[in-house]
Amino acid sequence: MSLIEIFTGYILNKKDLKDYIEVRKTIQERGEFNDTSLLRADETLRRLKNEEPEIYEGMYETLAKIYERNTGLTLEYPIDFIRQILKMYNGSLSTVQVYEEYKRVLDHYHHDV
Repeated sequence: MSLIEIFTGYILNKKDLKDYIEVRKTIQERGEFNDTSLLRADETLRRLKNEEPEIYEGMYETLAKIYERNTGLTLEYPIDFIRQILKMYNGSLSTVQVYEEYKRVLDHYHHDV
């Protein structure tokens, strides 16, 4: 199984990214995110789940809809998801603004090439 397939499984199944960090150390592939970014994403997801469960669930629902539509490069879906998560609690945008921005992906039309 490739690193991106494992990463995708962790994201889609809402698994602990700390565990993913350990698993990926056994695979000789380069990942999109470094350990520090993944740990920050894991902490953000935990915080979001505890403090703003509606945004947490909404982010995953949007990701599921993106997969359902399958109109883009599927390898990018979990990467884009984590990129959005990393924006939360880390700048001038509120979690609601990041969520709304992420949902706008559903308005775009493109296909794998």
